[in-house]
Parts: sequence; C-alpha cells; structure tokens
Amino acid sequence: MSSPAAFDAIEEVLFNGWAETLVIFENGPVSDPDTQAPFVYVEIVGDQLVQDTFGAPGQNEWVEDGAAYLHVMVPNGTGSREARAIAARLSNLFRERPVGTMNFNSMSIGSGSPGRDFPNFFAMTLTIGFDRRDTTGS
Repeated sequence: MSSPAAFDAIEEVLFNGWAETLVIFENGPVSDPDTQAPFVYVEIVGDQLVQDTFGAPGQNEWVEDGAAYLHVMVPNGTGSREARAIAARLSNLFRERPVGTMNFNSMSIGSGSPGRDFPNFFAMTLTIGFDRRDTTGS
C-alpha cells in the first residue's frame, strides 16, 4: 500500500475537485450497495520507496513510486462509453497538477486491464502513475 502522504494527496484532489459520482476508497463504507448509479472505487498502491540522494542522515531525498487505480463502475449492460467518459474527466483532475511534492506522471484508461464485470457493475479502470519526493521520512 502507499504511504499516508500519497493517499492523502489523492484523496484531497478527489474531495476538492470531484462531485459527479460517489467516490469510495479501499475498505470505505458503501452507503447503498444496491444502487445502480455510477461510482468510483479507488485503490492507491505505493510500489517502492527509493533513496534518491546520499548524504547526511535525515537529509536525503526519497522517492515513492506508485499508482492510483480509479475503477469507474457503471451498471452492467450499459456499455463502456459512459465509464470511459467519466475516467477521462477524472484524469483531467490530475493532469499537470502536482500536489505538494507529488507528481502524477502517467495515465491510462483500461491499459492492460480491459473492462471487467462485477456483480451488477462493469468497471473501466483509470490508472494514474505517481512519484512523491520526501525528505521527512513520512
């Protein structure tokens, strides 16, 4: 899983910039699991933390690489276009907009993971790659 700082940065972007659909984070509460309205399910994964500089202890820069998976869920049988359109609008929240020391450097709609069926829903995934630079150890 990602660091709390990476999670907080992505949550901040979505909280402040997205009102089109419900957003649910990993292990978050689902208010109405039977609803057929589109929603976004978010997973944030930190792939690795690498020391980028070498110097005095506590003065080095570390880089966390990771990805946010924004699964756009639409009702089964409604096609994939709406999910793709929602994913494209979500991607605009992160393009060329760093949050603190966090940069969003790659994005893909469905790359490597074509849409998948779940009970009552179809998911199209927006994958956002990120790196976060840190000298504080958080």
